[in-house]
Amino acid sequence: MGKKVAIVQSNYIPWKGYFDLINSVDEFILYDDMQYTRRDWRNRNKIKTPKGTEWLTIPVEVKGKYFQKINETNISESSWNQKHLKSLFHNYSKAKCFDKYIDRFKNMYLKAQMSKLSDINHFFIIKICNLLEIETKITWSSNYQLLEGKSERLLSLCQQAGASQYISGPAAHDYLNIEIFDSAGVEVIFYDYTGYPEYKQLFPPFDHYVSIIDLILNEGENAKKFMKSF
Repeated sequence: MGKKVAIVQSNYIPWKGYFDLINSVDEFILYDDMQYTRRDWRNRNKIKTPKGTEWLTIPVEVKGKYFQKINETNISESSWNQKHLKSLFHNYSKAKCFDKYIDRFKNMYLKAQMSKLSDINHFFIIKICNLLEIETKITWSSNYQLLEGKSERLLSLCQQAGASQYISGPAAHDYLNIEIFDSAGVEVIFYDYTGYPEYKQLFPPFDHYVSIIDLILNEGENAKKFMKSF
């Protein structure tokens, strides 16, 4: 069997599909040398509330920093973690597995005191992987040499990591130059995020695209049954 690698920007407590992708590869490279994008998933994610989905957003310094990288982005308000934790208590107290798991999330939030967005995202991703028993190696793109060119850089990262397969999100269909991967002997596979089963979620209608916090607090140990890679 060859080595499978995925290369994705860090997100704030991402949805279940992100963790399925991590669990489907041998090495997951956090691509935080990329430009920080506003109103994206880097510093925010959604939870369910009685009034619909709501964003949990980490406030970051962006004024005048139009070209900063994700790993250069600083937190602008230190009390964000207390607010997010309060929101979880307020909206998930009636979730089936809330009592069993909320202390773990509380501990995560209280320890998430880093000043850089990348470090906070990495911290939560590692903690959730531990909770789900995902053992994939997680590294940073900054650990490697970075080439110019969108597809060339991704191919180079795969080659440096010793990958024979590059597992990509489906959105990369629009820009990825698959020919250079084929020429280099690296197979490109686009991950399929369709066909997820529904679970018992608070506050219908059902929404797959919320933070994995929702799945864990509702299903606990059974969370893996509602993912695709286990």
